[in-house]
Amino acid sequence: MFEITIEDNFSSAHYLRNYNGACENLHGHNWKVIVTVEGEKLDETGLLIDFKELKKILKHILQELDHKLLNDIPFFQKNNPSSENIARYIFENLKKALKQKSELKVKKVTVFENEKTSASYYEK
Repeated sequence: MFEITIEDNFSSAHYLRNYNGACENLHGHNWKVIVTVEGEKLDETGLLIDFKELKKILKHILQELDHKLLNDIPFFQKNNPSSENIARYIFENLKKALKQKSELKVKKVTVFENEKTSASYYEK
């Protein structure tokens, strides 16, 4: 198996519903996102996927979140915009975007809301 990992970031605001504490108030983060994809076969160039291509796909997904109030995005109207659900949102959208590349699998998405705390999403 081969895997590659990329990293990007975005800034957004959110508030947590059904939460008793400071995070129930509107606040923002500079999120860091780490994505790992895996696969068994390399292409004729010896790449699992070109880093540039994967970064472009992730950037497109993050643009939907960047400088937005996450609670206004339809997915987060149904799902609380926690770090865990943000990781799942990015994972699911990345999985859809890579659907035509059947040899690739999104392994894990990790979202950092600051340098000390993160949440990850992956599928078994």
